[in-house]
Amino acid sequence: MSLLVLNPIFLQLGPFAIRWYGVLIATGAIIGVWLALREAQKRQIMADDIIDLVLWGVPFALIGARLYYVIFQWSFYAQYPSEIIKIWHGGIAIYGGLIAALLVTIVFTQKRQLPIWLVLDIAAPSLLVGQIVGRWGNFMNQEAYGAITSASFLQGLHLPNFVIQQMLINGHYRQPTFLYESVWNLIGLIILLTLRHRPKLFKQGEVFLSYVLWYSLGRFFVEGMRTDSLYWGALRVSQVLSVVLFIGALVVVVYRRRQGDLPDYLAGSGFKYPYQR
Repeated sequence: MSLLVLNPIFLQLGPFAIRWYGVLIATGAIIGVWLALREAQKRQIMADDIIDLVLWGVPFALIGARLYYVIFQWSFYAQYPSEIIKIWHGGIAIYGGLIAALLVTIVFTQKRQLPIWLVLDIAAPSLLVGQIVGRWGNFMNQEAYGAITSASFLQGLHLPNFVIQQMLINGHYRQPTFLYESVWNLIGLIILLTLRHRPKLFKQGEVFLSYVLWYSLGRFFVEGMRTDSLYWGALRVSQVLSVVLFIGALVVVVYRRRQGDLPDYLAGSGFKYPYQR
């Protein structure tokens, strides 16, 4: 390990440690909520509904992310069940969190009588923000990296020296796959934020489905470069799920367009709330 490796501990308070990973996840969540609240107001969705959805969605997303990881590493956790709750030892999966958050959103929007596709559209850029920032938590923990490479290769990418030094893990320089995914998501975020307000471009649901298409495409290729993938037999779980999500999202876009009479994203909810809060 490099002597210049960054400390994954943000703050030590006696026996309690606050890790950079948690700080960065929280930072991404805060920025994402702020972004969603700004857009919700423009689309006639109440801020209270967004905040309540976050309060329900974030805990379940963390549980889902952990369960997803534990399920596909069950051979280990079956022997050490006390490790299941020790999330601070590492081991959460983005796809598990997204699946759990989607299920919560479905139930929540039904209960509140909100247009689910529009709510998902509003949330999509926020999800990308969380993934962009969260990957830097992997960087601080020196995880989610790729195969052995050389310092000269990393220097050829014009990376800052602190990134190159952090990629020196167990005596070998590694491919910064955390960075590849973070940059891919940043490009996707810029595209969505640039295009989503163009008149008549997106129907409701298509901002979210575009996010699914973009993220799953990038994740498929980045996952193939990682050395810590979760496996289902000989298959990388995240690659299989990426293919399923990409094809599924594409089919849904085409199917919904053929149905016709879909509201534009910019039309907002046009929603009259059935109750006062």
